[in-house]
Amino acid sequence: MLLFCASALNVLMAGTALAGQAQAPATTAAQIRASAFDATHMREPHDLDSLWLVHGSDDPAYGHADFDDSQWVPFDPHSSIIALYEKTRPEIVWYRQRVRVDPGQTGLALRERSISRAFEVYVNGERFLASGQVEPFKSYSVGARRLKRIPDRMMASGTIVIALRVHISRSEWTIGQDPGYFATNLTLGQESALYRDTWLAVIGENLFSWIDTFMQIALGAVALVLFLAQRRQMEYLWIFALGALRVAEFPYEAITLFHDIPVVWQILSGSLRIATPFFWASMYFAFVGQRIGWRFRIFLVLAGILNAYSWLEGLFGAAPSWLQPFINLPFYALLSVITPIVLIVHLRRGNREAGILLIPVTLFSLFLYAVVALQLLFQFPAWRTVALKGFDLVDRFPAGPFFISLDNVSGILFALSLAVIMVLRSTSMSRRQAQLEGELAAAQQVQQVLLPEQVEAVPGFVVESVYQPAQQVGGDFFQILPAGDGGLLLVVGDVAGKGLPAAMMVSLLVGSIRTAAEDTDDPQTLLSKLNERLVGRSGGAFSTALAAHISSQGKVTIANAGHLSPYLDGREMELHPALPLGILSGAHYEKSYFQLAPGSRLTFYSDGVIEAQNAKGELFGFERGREISTRPASAIVETAMRFGQSDDITVVAITRSATVAAAA
Repeated sequence: MLLFCASALNVLMAGTALAGQAQAPATTAAQIRASAFDATHMREPHDLDSLWLVHGSDDPAYGHADFDDSQWVPFDPHSSIIALYEKTRPEIVWYRQRVRVDPGQTGLALRERSISRAFEVYVNGERFLASGQVEPFKSYSVGARRLKRIPDRMMASGTIVIALRVHISRSEWTIGQDPGYFATNLTLGQESALYRDTWLAVIGENLFSWIDTFMQIALGAVALVLFLAQRRQMEYLWIFALGALRVAEFPYEAITLFHDIPVVWQILSGSLRIATPFFWASMYFAFVGQRIGWRFRIFLVLAGILNAYSWLEGLFGAAPSWLQPFINLPFYALLSVITPIVLIVHLRRGNREAGILLIPVTLFSLFLYAVVALQLLFQFPAWRTVALKGFDLVDRFPAGPFFISLDNVSGILFALSLAVIMVLRSTSMSRRQAQLEGELAAAQQVQQVLLPEQVEAVPGFVVESVYQPAQQVGGDFFQILPAGDGGLLLVVGDVAGKGLPAAMMVSLLVGSIRTAAEDTDDPQTLLSKLNERLVGRSGGAFSTALAAHISSQGKVTIANAGHLSPYLDGREMELHPALPLGILSGAHYEKSYFQLAPGSRLTFYSDGVIEAQNAKGELFGFERGREISTRPASAIVETAMRFGQSDDITVVAITRSATVAAAA
């Protein structure tokens, strides 16, 4: 239940108590002792809600069973003790009550909940239960259901005396806090029955809240995984942040169901709520792609501070009851006014996810509107009964053994909405992935056509070629074409990047090579044409390339555009350096010349051979590349792959036939 709802209940009980106290007939301490609470025939647990004797001072003797309390003041625990001590407001108040029991009774137990932030319970003069420290004052949390069995030996006399030593702080004396003992704070009954009722009450009151919490935590874990895979989707980060916030808050909430703990932990838990408005706003705004400006950030900080204060208000004194509905107003305005408007605007712009999120947001907005309206209605005495029934309807609606709050229902719907969005996104991504795989398969088929496995035979030369992409499609390319003088023209290169963009660039280059080769077999001219073709059309990408013309007599003419030098019979050839293709218009590519003797072998690599990398991070390197350059092309590729392929690998080896050369 929201904190200001609980405060409203306290205000009502305090006002009712004052009226009841004023109208109650005078009752003496002797009459109260004579009409002690009768538990001899009690079959079901019962609250100790009969008259008590109270005294506003402190003395250890007050806890003794035989202490004479005949001068103490009678007190009806259904009323407020403020009526008795409105002016003096003592820091420590003692309560005493006698309970008649069956001397042969066993298994009797006492259950305590929410007496005070520091108290002690004595049974027959023995300290039985305690929370916090009465003097000097040490504050603990309140609200835990604490159960303890009364020793059977205490039943022998037929009467047990229960004494309470209760610390009431200044903030608790504030009107509306209903300080000290109330009729439902202590329950007497059989231990087994109290144990069963306690667990049924805990489960009934918290089941839907637990479901809401666990769903939010689970979604946070899923969102973290999605964010690590899709760093641009900031909404996943904020969903994780909300889940992490619930993880941090939940231990305090779970522990205080059965244990009162030092109030510092409540302060720490409440301080986390400063971040709640910022996390919620960031999550919703990220879904619709709306930026949070610095003015709105200031608003969120203010909302966070007030949200934390509303949770910790009872520790430092309560605000006037008429002001309580407005303490958390900035946070409520964020969730019930600003967020719905933002979602509606983006839904009208076609954002389907905004419409899905609008469902739980609308329900939660209605819940907040109802709570604030009921709190305002509660300020009018004639309407307080109606207001309390309204609170129960929206926040504690009974459904069998369970209590349902619209707050929890909207939280569960919110988690389901996020799950639906994630499923829809996953389905859409699967369709896009299938489409991309189809496009990659088509590109692979195109590459197989552009880079044929079998090269056209050129008399006088033995040509080997192997192409092994790192992915389905790659960025390496080569073309081996017959030259008009009986020789051959070779172009080999490597486009920067991998995957489909590189494959598209390869298609452009291969088409350009074949077109340019119809007009010239000069390597320098060919590279210049390819460079001009790429400049301004590659989107900033570039490609290395090497063009070589080998005549039928073995004369080799080579021009290089930033590619690896070839190996001649295991020796690296020195070529003139130049910029890769596509970087600078008008780039010059200088030619180099050497002779390919009969039986000699010229081997061309892409950098996928040299840059192969093993598990230790070691590169294959130039030295190893030189050593294996005389092996068959397939063996070179296999060696590089076995070492650790990380890029596309292309190997082209050209050997001049000795027999043909001799015949010529």
